[in-house]
Parts: sequence; C-alpha cells; structure tokens
Amino acid sequence: MELRDDVVREAVAGDPQAFREVYGVLAPKVLGYLRARGVQDAEGLTSEVFLGVYPRLADLTGGAAGLRTLVFSVAHARAVDETRRQARRPASFSYDPDLDERSIDSAESHAVVSLEAARAVELMSQLNDDQRAVVTLRVIGDLSLEQTAAVTGKSVASVKQLQRRGLVRLRTLMASREALR
Repeated sequence: MELRDDVVREAVAGDPQAFREVYGVLAPKVLGYLRARGVQDAEGLTSEVFLGVYPRLADLTGGAAGLRTLVFSVAHARAVDETRRQARRPASFSYDPDLDERSIDSAESHAVVSLEAARAVELMSQLNDDQRAVVTLRVIGDLSLEQTAAVTGKSVASVKQLQRRGLVRLRTLMASREALR
C-alpha cells in the first residue's frame, strides 16, 4: 500500500482517520527497520516514533515523501538513542522459571513464524552500522537515496556506496550459507 499525498494533507489538517492510515502504511516499515537495527522493544519504539511525529505534522512539507523522510528520521534517531542507552545500561534480569506464570505459543509455532525473519536479521547484523542503516532504510523503509541521505546525515554518494557494499556483503553471506547446506 502506497502513501498518498491527499491522505498526508488530511493527517496534517488533524484528521485522525488519515493519521491512522498513515500509521497503517508506515508502521510495518518502521517496525522492520527497528528490528533490523537490533532494537530490543521494536514495537514500543515504533509507537514512540509516531508519538514523536504527530506533533510535528503541522510543520510538514513535501507531502508523502516528506512525511516518509520525517518518520524515518525520527525512527533513526530513536534507534541510535536506544543503542546508546543499551550500551550504557545493559539489562540483566534474574529468572526463576517456577515463578513464571506466562504462557506462549509452542516453540514449533514460534520457530515456523520467525525463522526467515531471524535469518534476515542475523545476516543484517553482520553488516557494519552504516551499511545496515542504509540498506534497511532503502529496502524496508522504501526511502529514496536523497531521503536516506537526509535521515543518516550522509551524502547521496556515500549512501550509494554503503548500499552497494552492504548488498554485496549480504549476497556473499547468503551464498556462503547456501554452500554450507
């Protein structure tokens, strides 16, 4: 589903249904971007991204493309902040299985659903931070070269080079995995 300029104009004007549609189109892409960046609570951070975007809608320029750039700029900043926060205070929890009353889907069910996503995230984790950011913004976020450059603070030429090197590295990693099977 593509984000339309008329829907963005309505969201900027304060129409809650239009903002819901914006969220419906962009939230899965933001969630994928944040997961690929290794954010622990990607769903929660996705909500925070849109909470941060909402008050800034009145100043939006550029229609759907401008909104997409704004959303992914906020998402990128939140991911960087989260990475820094995790580095400062690594989480540690004690766990007593006898006291855990939660129930979850079976391991088989969970594995079937998340196997391909886990493989993709594992391969992406082997890219350097800049390559991973550019590839996820371009592929998952569906941003243009110019939008990706604006989000990351890099030149368009740098974005092109990082994307090319990242994709070449992913192809190499995928080929080596297939050879091992």
